[in-house]
Amino acid sequence: MRKFFDESEEAMMFARTQPFSAPLQEKAWVVFSGKSDWPWLKFLRPGFRHCFVIVHDGTRWLSLDPLLQHTEMKVHDVPPDFDLPGWLAARGNRVMPAPLYRGHKKPAPPMVFTCVEAVKRVLGLHRWTVLTPWQLYRHLTRHGAALAAQGV
Repeated sequence: MRKFFDESEEAMMFARTQPFSAPLQEKAWVVFSGKSDWPWLKFLRPGFRHCFVIVHDGTRWLSLDPLLQHTEMKVHDVPPDFDLPGWLAARGNRVMPAPLYRGHKKPAPPMVFTCVEAVKRVLGLHRWTVLTPWQLYRHLTRHGAALAAQGV
């Protein structure tokens, strides 16, 4: 399956709107929350009932928040050096840096669409055993730093 835009198309679009600069380095964080208005999510571990992802592309903060009713996708109007992970952590969320996996040759396994699955797709994480926010947190705690150091 072809990507919607290939790299040359993206470069042309970026060149038209932005002055030339060094290549951007994307960084991602997963945000875990214990808040839930839905009674059936109370069975999930306290503090880990929902998750979403934030990405800094070098100039902008982006977020993808897969909710039960819809998915919120935002470009945040804050300065590039704003500490969005720190701001979210100060509001009672657990925020964890996460590596971006971009070297897969196979598609991700088919899974039910949940907040965890949406976050895994943004990260490029193909672990079918990671189903809940707590399992995603444990996976990132155990493997995230090592994989990020390898550039995976």
